[in-house]
Amino acid sequence: MAKKTAKKKAPAKKAAPKKKAPAKKKAAADADGATKKAKKKPAKKRASRAAKEVRLKAFWGVFNQSLKRVALFEFNEKKQAEKKAQELSKSGKSPHFVGPVKEEVVEG
Repeated sequence: MAKKTAKKKAPAKKAAPKKKAPAKKKAAADADGATKKAKKKPAKKRASRAAKEVRLKAFWGVFNQSLKRVALFEFNEKKQAEKKAQELSKSGKSPHFVGPVKEEVVEG
C-alpha cells in the first residue's frame, strides 16, 4: 500500500481592521460649517397603488385567417356573427370564424 503524503497549508492571512476617524476631528469640522449638509426635505406621500377598476364588455368578433377582426357584434347577436362569417368564407379565399372579444368600457 502506498503512503499518503500530507500537504501543508499556508496560514490564512487576516485583514487588518479598518481604523475609524477620531470623533474630535468630525465635531470640529461640523462646528466650522464647512462640511454641513443641506437639511433633507420630507418625502412626498405616494399615491395609493390600488388598481383601478376596469370594466369589460363582451362582444362577438368575426376574424379572418390572419386573425384580423373584420366585424364586431353585440354579445347577444351571435347568430348574426356566425352568418356574417359564413358569407365572408364563401365569397373570399380565406375562411372566417367567430370568437369572443372583450373590450374596455369607457365611462363618462
